[in-house]
Amino acid sequence: MPSSIRVTTVTDGVARIDWDGRATVDDLRREVATALVEHARVEALVGLEDRDAQRSATWAGLLREGVSRGLTLDGEVADRVVYARVRDDRPVDHPEGFRSLLNSFLPRKRAISQMLVRDPEGRVLLCQLTYKRDWDLPGGVVEVGESPRVAVQREVEEELGLALAAGELVLTDWLPAWGGWDDAVCLVFDGGTHGPEVLAGVVMQEREIRDVRFCTLEEVDELAADFTSRRVRAAVEGGQPYTESGR
Repeated sequence: MPSSIRVTTVTDGVARIDWDGRATVDDLRREVATALVEHARVEALVGLEDRDAQRSATWAGLLREGVSRGLTLDGEVADRVVYARVRDDRPVDHPEGFRSLLNSFLPRKRAISQMLVRDPEGRVLLCQLTYKRDWDLPGGVVEVGESPRVAVQREVEEELGLALAAGELVLTDWLPAWGGWDDAVCLVFDGGTHGPEVLAGVVMQEREIRDVRFCTLEEVDELAADFTSRRVRAAVEGGQPYTESGR
């Protein structure tokens, strides 16, 4: 084994590999394959700012799994990027294996689906949420592998007990990182026009929804966060299919 690469067994069936700048990708790939003969998993812990090591780990066939925070290694406490390969992973030279490798480190963006529901007077259905003071459109986060249209219908039914069909996409709004949240894309679907009787069918999920009502745009400005208010107005007014923070 080249002196620049070290493979150690950290627990039953798990090996950890580390290296210095002298190691080549071919060297790393060979040592990973060798370690997987006797271990079910080979992992590497790489510094957040060490781009060279991250590239080497990737092209050696290790899939990025996430960030482990506050690890103590060699007496140093730091966040580390976790890379790993398990024995059953498809080979990197196999199309599915290569796609899995790319998928492990390419950027992923959070998606949020919301529904624009109006009454005959043009007022907009807003929800008062339990976990923040601001009011917002009904909807929520799209699950992994879930259609955004299906997601908003699911969220509205879970939160309000209403089975409303999601119509056309009326707005795509990009939300920059804010208040501890990563950036996200918000998709607003048309939920149609409904009379006041729709409120009689509301069954609020108590853990998330405190109140729900139809609001004028002036009331939206008063009750919602400024970026939410801008998004609602852009969705209602139409004419601009894409906004950034409602602008």
